[in-house]
Amino acid sequence: MRTTVGIIGAGPAGLLLARLLHNAGIESVVLESRDRAYVERRQRAGILEQGTVDVLRAAGAAERMDREGLRHDGIELRFDRRRHRVDFPALTGGKSVMVYAQTEVCKDLIALQLKEGGPLLFEAEALAVEGAETDRPRVRFRHEGVEDVLECDYVVGCDGFWGVARAAVPAGLGSTFERTYPFGWLGILADVPPSHDELVYARHDRGFALLSMRSPSVSRLYLQVPADTDADSWSDEEIWTELERRFETDDDWTLRRGPITQKSVTPMRSYVHEPMRHGRLFLAGDAAHIVPPTGAKGLNLAVGDVVTFARALTRRRETGSAELLDAYSATCLRRVWQAERFSYDMTTLLHRAPDATPFEDRLQLARLERIASSRAAETDLAEAYTGFPIG
Repeated sequence: MRTTVGIIGAGPAGLLLARLLHNAGIESVVLESRDRAYVERRQRAGILEQGTVDVLRAAGAAERMDREGLRHDGIELRFDRRRHRVDFPALTGGKSVMVYAQTEVCKDLIALQLKEGGPLLFEAEALAVEGAETDRPRVRFRHEGVEDVLECDYVVGCDGFWGVARAAVPAGLGSTFERTYPFGWLGILADVPPSHDELVYARHDRGFALLSMRSPSVSRLYLQVPADTDADSWSDEEIWTELERRFETDDDWTLRRGPITQKSVTPMRSYVHEPMRHGRLFLAGDAAHIVPPTGAKGLNLAVGDVVTFARALTRRRETGSAELLDAYSATCLRRVWQAERFSYDMTTLLHRAPDATPFEDRLQLARLERIASSRAAETDLAEAYTGFPIG
């Protein structure tokens, strides 16, 4: 097989890149190791920044999102039994976010790719990226039990931290920056309408809690737990009771309970690989960087990466200039590090470390008080949450 761009991974980054390239008249082939059903049901992110929403609309991939997604104009911070709402449009010149699950983004992009785009091969396991330093890189892959080779002009690795793309960068040619947190998130899906119409981020002496949602009838909630927690060690009753404790306020707000349909524990880590390019191999999304989920940045960073690559390749095709392609890593990393900074700030603002001292507890409360009382501090949070400029 031969194509212009070989894309490894059919998550939202790989699928969106294929759509952007198709719209620009550039051929691509997408290789995905899992089957279609798996890709369309794996639970990941659910918050789309303003820039991501704009990109999906411009790509012709937003019809269902605009119909079924939930626009949110703010979030609520809870601390010391108090509630403070951050108004995004008032602080950012009109920006908002959209609650629309990654699973739904993937369904929309898969349908478009199969209808209009180039080849999308499910159960096609990428085995290795070869010749990244040459002008004819190749992806060896296995599909339907047969090994094959995809010859490309460029390879974009959207296959996550454990994928073959990142592993194809020779050791010693890059640097990695990493932080692992001593806690994780116990997340649940519950068949119950959300207890609040916007996301609620709660700082509590017992640990962080987040109230989110997937739809008007399905709630998504999280509890800070030790990193080695087994999700099944928590009963449904224990989860709801602990959530009620951490969301408690001095008014009459109450948490709605309902049947829990899914439990899982998400680890918390920060990771960046520099550079995000090796020859004609470009890394995007989790293959290059990971953020703790507190800032809702993971999917949105991946979108920024593939938009940057698609723009750069389109410029190369139209003008012959490789300037934007050569700047790919530096351009992406500026945005990545701002997102890492924001995600770290949100994580340390709201989570209680296992060995936290009373001094550190008071500092957290002082930081939250500053956001609640200073328009400048509140604006900084709102601008970061709704998204940094792409490119």
